[in-house]
Amino acid sequence: QVQFVESGGGEVQPGASLTLTCAAPEINFGLYAMAWYRQSSPGKERERVAIIYSGGTPSYEDFVEGRFTISRDSSSRLVYLQMNSLKPEDTAVYYCNTFPKFDSWGQGTQVTVSA
Repeated sequence: QVQFVESGGGEVQPGASLTLTCAAPEINFGLYAMAWYRQSSPGKERERVAIIYSGGTPSYEDFVEGRFTISRDSSSRLVYLQMNSLKPEDTAVYYCNTFPKFDSWGQGTQVTVSA
């Protein structure tokens, strides 16, 4: 079973920044596009936030374009999500996975944005 380990979440005020980290030690990292997803409440579907392809090209959903930056360190099998200008609507549990995604998910990391 593929494992993903997310970290770096926290509770911040609107306008603040956070950097999330994802470790994916078990996959052949260089072969996969990697992505960050988020789930704002247990009953909602996870939505994709950003993708980074194996060659390093990023792609962002409109609601984070210009605020978030995805990057990867293939030698360390790590994926990052730099989040700036955070908004209350960014509050969610953030997960990483491949794109297209595997069926297994990590624990995620909680990001809470509130005044």
